Amino acid sequence: MTRWLYTLAIHLLLPWAVLHLVWRARRQPEYLRHWGERFGLFRAVPPAPTLPTIWLHAVSVGETRAAQPLVAALRQRYPGYRILLTHMTPTGRATSEALFGDTVERVYLPYDLPWAVRRFLAHFRPALGIVMETELWPNLVAACQESGIPLLLVNARLSEKSARRYARWPRLTRQTLVGLAAIAAQSEADAWRLRGLGASQVEVLGNLKFDVAPPAGLPDFRTLIGERPVFLCASTRAGEEALILDAWLKVGAGGTALLLIVPRHPERFDEVARLVESRGLKLQRRSEEAPVAPDTQVWLGDSLGELFAYYAVADVAFVGGSLLDYGCQNLIEPCALGVPVLIGPSTFNFAAAAREALRTGAARQVKNASELVAAARALLFDEPARRAMGEAGQRFAAQHRGATEKTLALIARHMPVPS
Repeated sequence: MTRWLYTLAIHLLLPWAVLHLVWRARRQPEYLRHWGERFGLFRAVPPAPTLPTIWLHAVSVGETRAAQPLVAALRQRYPGYRILLTHMTPTGRATSEALFGDTVERVYLPYDLPWAVRRFLAHFRPALGIVMETELWPNLVAACQESGIPLLLVNARLSEKSARRYARWPRLTRQTLVGLAAIAAQSEADAWRLRGLGASQVEVLGNLKFDVAPPAGLPDFRTLIGERPVFLCASTRAGEEALILDAWLKVGAGGTALLLIVPRHPERFDEVARLVESRGLKLQRRSEEAPVAPDTQVWLGDSLGELFAYYAVADVAFVGGSLLDYGCQNLIEPCALGVPVLIGPSTFNFAAAAREALRTGAARQVKNASELVAAARALLFDEPARRAMGEAGQRFAAQHRGATEKTLALIARHMPVPS
């Protein structure tokens, strides 16, 4: 596929994109806000428009959280620049607000329409652009080239599944990758797959997520829970909660242990609450702001920006997206906090980190929900095993830190000299 055919397809899909926003707004009304930004229409430039801009794109929650150490480092290294964050989802935008407040600007990145991305670049005039992980937008890359804006792909990861999808359009993919000023891959495997698609300017700099630190001011959930053992199922995806709840019920709902479920997507909070109640389990929600009663069996983590606090209170943590074929969410955070980690069979989103965590004993892998609950219950009542896994997790996380400084050095090589 050539870029003009891709552009034609994007224009033909515009009605579907608008309908998709309306459909998503049924559960998440925030999708109805800031529509103009998705088409390159922005409010007047905020105060101090003369400051040069560093633009960083983080599509959703995971990428925004991964950008946290990089944003902090950029603000320190380049105090004379404003930082602009772009997102594609309301949850990514809300995460940015929780993490960075008004220290950065934030808008939605326009759809990959040539006229929309040109408006975006003309409005904000970034000196340099940084795209987190694997967001390859051909027209955006081309517009940056035409405008002389270096565009870097950092913390890049590419699973075998994604590589096969990009390989269906080899010419368009190669043209897009070559248009990037530089690519910083998370691992050698990611770099190898990117090079196989035509990228040449690839360096392996590690994973920024190892450098993420807990934000200040997080609540201490032990004051709400008490001393009960806690099995946390974090960042769960559709279909996983039902499997876990059914397995939990088969073993008597965990005895004194509290099952804490934190769904990945906030629009599913009510759905998961209904799943719990339909099984006759006593439920409380974090949003109730009340102490967890002794007879409460499931606590639903229906809040944003508090995942580190949930991990901090956990005795054992399952990382969602791995029980079904979603590719696993971020297992680095619980490891860094010294929490024993359980993961399912699907790990392609964090393949390298999962392999290393399993090898070092920081994590254990299960095949299904029954094995998951059995492993969790065994660990909950085996303090030496939990301590050994927790210490292994902290060592594993510490050994892989440093990607932020390497990425800063890459950015410095491509940062234009101020005129």
